[in-house]
Amino acid sequence: MYLAMNRFTVRTENAEAFEALWLNRDSHLKEMDGFVEFHMLKGPEVDGMIVYASHTVWDSEDAFRGWTTSAAFRNSHKSAGQTAKLHEGTPVFESFTAIQRIA
Repeated sequence: MYLAMNRFTVRTENAEAFEALWLNRDSHLKEMDGFVEFHMLKGPEVDGMIVYASHTVWDSEDAFRGWTTSAAFRNSHKSAGQTAKLHEGTPVFESFTAIQRIA
């Protein structure tokens, strides 16, 4: 299992618009081989900021890499530069390969 996350720092006054952008987007993830699940996570408010994390689970790193080079990925991100910048700085990408799973 492979996990891919992007963390975003969002000012509280932009939180509603940021959430709406994610909740109403056309993701295309379900079309991809190896896709397991997606979560958009919201952390607590601290000093007027909220950290969000987009969290995807894949069968493998290769499946994730396939997503990032796919037409579905390009379609999902085609409007990214056209919307107002609702987060501070650049997203922080983190990835993990599972070494243990207890279910």
